[in-house]
This record gives sequence, structure tokens and C-alpha cells, in this order.
Amino acid sequence: MMADKRTTVDNIVGELRSGMTIGIGGWGSRRKPMAVVRAICRSDLTDLTVVAYGGPDVGLLCATGKVRKVVCGFVTLDSIALDPHWRAARQHGRVEVMEVDEGMFFLGLQAAAWRVPFLPTRAGLGSDVLSINPDLRLVRSPYGAGSPYAGDPADADVELVAMPALRLDAAIVHTNRADAAGNGQVLSPDPFFDPLFLGAAERRFITTERIVADGTLADEAHPLSTVPIHRMLTDGVAETPGGAHFTANPPDYGRDEAFQKEYAAAAAAPAEWDAFAGRYVLVGEDEYQARIRERQAR
Repeated sequence: MMADKRTTVDNIVGELRSGMTIGIGGWGSRRKPMAVVRAICRSDLTDLTVVAYGGPDVGLLCATGKVRKVVCGFVTLDSIALDPHWRAARQHGRVEVMEVDEGMFFLGLQAAAWRVPFLPTRAGLGSDVLSINPDLRLVRSPYGAGSPYAGDPADADVELVAMPALRLDAAIVHTNRADAAGNGQVLSPDPFFDPLFLGAAERRFITTERIVADGTLADEAHPLSTVPIHRMLTDGVAETPGGAHFTANPPDYGRDEAFQKEYAAAAAAPAEWDAFAGRYVLVGEDEYQARIRERQAR
């Protein structure tokens, strides 16, 4: 019999501690576990290192003072090129940053999932990635000319970037469907890198639009249906309808562009942020969802 891994958003956040390194799945303003992000914003957690293909998850956590460091390839709202709350945090020096090439970021997660200290890559060579991250190191292949494993002789003495493992204390991702055993289903074309976030972490959590009966994930007919998250990669799964709002989570819902614009505009002045946060961030999830329904009904 498979273990029942059902939990709640509050229980997930209750497992986190200040100073942890937290990985957040999704991509930009797409399928982010925003219910957990909002709960972290309401918590007393501080000094977090956030590792993400960043979007409003990073922006909100920076705006509420939860973040010490961000590791990312970008922080975008997709239809808005740069999250303005992230921009403000950087311009005012409120967060440390490790910004790397998107491919390097992927390999950092992969190295952590494989439990190796780094992976070599050409990504980042010839760019400013190395100058803004002076702690990164270069390596050469140990299989020099004459080795049966040398491969292309032209590669024998090439320097490569040694991308360090991005080890996570905890990771949270959002899916369209999941079962109580912790298998996660994505009904849109791109699962992004969510399984790697979970594989790179010590504690692994899914929030999902709906928990379905064990063994029925394949029953929802959809040509793009995938089940990329195996139950061995999860420690807890929380049913959280609307849990990715305001980011896009197709086919369940698209990005709430009007709300995203309001979120972005709230970065303009402290009074505007205080009003936005008081209405939409520093309230419980049920109240948040009720206010979103009221807003959409206008």
C-alpha cells in the first residue's frame, strides 16, 4: 500500500526554517506555487536563499523582506519583462545575487539531484557570467590527448565552467493534478524543470489544483498530459485550488494579466505596496481566493 502524503500549505511552510535554501518550481510567471509563496510572506521566516527560474515568487518574497540571496537565470513576469519588485530589491542592494546562464542553472540542479559537486559546461564561457560570479571555477577534462576516453582531440585541453550543485533544503512545485501518493501530473506542454527541483532537495513538496484517486492520473484525457513527478520525489502533496494564481496554469487557468499589472504597479511607492500587500498578501489563502473571485466578478 502506498503512503498517503496529503498535507496542507501551512504544514509545508511549517517545515521551513529561516536561513534555508528553498527551490521554487515553475518558470517566470508560469505555474508557480504561489499559495506557498504567499504563506511564506505571511510567516516569520527570514534570511532565505531562493533558487528559481524567477517570477513573482521571487518578487513577492523580496518585497516582504524574506530573502537574503537569490540564485536565478532571470526574474520575469513574461508579459512584463522584469519583475519591478525584484528590480527594486537589486537597485537598493537588499539581496545578494548569483545570476547565471539558464543552462548553467539547469546543470546546477542536475548536479544536486545526482549528488555530484559540479557539472562541466560550455555555457557561460565568453560572457560576463564569470566576472559577476568570481567564485566560479574552470576545469579541464581529465582525459587528455591519447586517452581512450578523450573523444574529440580538439576538446582535450578545453577549459569548461564547473557549475556547482544547487543543493536545496526544500523545494516546492505546483501541478495540475496529483494523487495522494505524491505522483504529480502536468496537463500543459512544458513540465519545465520541476522534477529536478525536487530531486535537488532534501524535502520535496507539491501543491496541486486537485488530488485524484490513486491510479487515475491517466484517466483525464488530454493530448499533452504528462506525469513527470514520481512519488519517490515527493514528501508531501497539498490540494490547493487556484494555488498558482496569478501565474498561468493551463489548461486550468491562464495568467491573470490584470492582477499581474496591479501587482507590478504596487512597486511604484511604499503606500501602494502597503495597500496591495494588506489586501492580497498578508491575508489567509481562503480570503485571498475570495477577493480574487470578487475582483474577477466585477
